Amino acid sequence: MSTFSYSPQITQETALGLERFDMRDEMLACRELELCGPVDAESVADIIRGLRHLQKADPATPITLFINSPGGEVQSGLALYDVMSAISCPVRTVCLGLAASMAALLFIAGDTRAMLPHSRVMIHDPLIGGAGVGGSALSVKARADDLMRIRDITAQVIAEHTGMPLERVFELTARDTYFEAEEAVAAHLADRVIREL
Repeated sequence: MSTFSYSPQITQETALGLERFDMRDEMLACRELELCGPVDAESVADIIRGLRHLQKADPATPITLFINSPGGEVQSGLALYDVMSAISCPVRTVCLGLAASMAALLFIAGDTRAMLPHSRVMIHDPLIGGAGVGGSALSVKARADDLMRIRDITAQVIAEHTGMPLERVFELTARDTYFEAEEAVAAHLADRVIREL
């Protein structure tokens, strides 16, 4: 069974006549990437490829990453975070709609962080999900220990990029904590609210 994948097209008049371009190619040419939807291995791989390509093309010019995501896989998100930290290009993050959970961590990690007026950020502790939660007492303990390790890592990233004390981060992430755009700026999760892109 085939699946339909919509790829927005732009039509431009050139010396050769009318030509159609994939909108994502146009965004890439403008040094813009987007994370829309879940953070997973596939979405992160696309963004990492884009970051690496833009780094090779110009190692100094900023890259903009637009984010509208409910979050997702912690390990995939941390892989993207590591690449964002490793490249020399500044990465500007822009929250469109919602940056939640792992997507919030990626938004917060931007070198400059902007939010549209009605966007929100939500932070919380990593969640247990999926199959494999049960099992022997030792396997459950190992999973719990790993979850606490991931909790420490994500809290440390948030603290580092916001200037919040680690204890405050743990207080906020103990539950789902939402920040409207202006609140996110006041809490140092974002730098400014913008009305134009």
